[in-house]
Amino acid sequence: MIWKRIFARNRGEDEAFSLYRAVVAQSRLPGFYLHGGVPDTVEGRFEMVCLHAFLVLRRLRAGGAEGRALGQRLFDILFDDMDQTLREMGVGDLSVGKKIKAMASSFYGRIGAYEEGLRADGEALLAEALARNVFGETETTAQAVGLASYARRCDLTLAAQPFEEITAGRVDFMPPPEEAGAAAGLAAGI
Repeated sequence: MIWKRIFARNRGEDEAFSLYRAVVAQSRLPGFYLHGGVPDTVEGRFEMVCLHAFLVLRRLRAGGAEGRALGQRLFDILFDDMDQTLREMGVGDLSVGKKIKAMASSFYGRIGAYEEGLRADGEALLAEALARNVFGETETTAQAVGLASYARRCDLTLAAQPFEEITAGRVDFMPPPEEAGAAAGLAAGI
């Protein structure tokens, strides 16, 4: 449970908690919901947390064993928090484990799709995955292309950040979509 992790932290836990707070803070920025078209629902917010956690985990993986260990701690905190959130939302104790297992499975699926999308040239493959997962669309929309472009810029920004900064729990993301940028993307048909 998250309370055990908060009150009985191991060495390196502070950095993982700092990274998780950064992921959640970025995921909650209004620009994603007001201008980027992300549904302002429990599912939409979960998708934004998944996207940003994926980006941080991708960066940590590039740091070898130390990065992977910190990534595992971040993953554990993420799903401990999801467990606690489900309980606070009134999900019964007997159902929480099944729901967390399903959420973790869907997160792994997203990691695979987003990883493939970032490795591909252009935004099409990543936009398709985001359209399906974030927006619930079967076809790519301008909003999905905009979010794919944002994710790629964040990935490049994270890759350029010193690894020591990230392992110290400090991470900088790109700003979320703004009204003018979203309108320009829609007008351009992207």
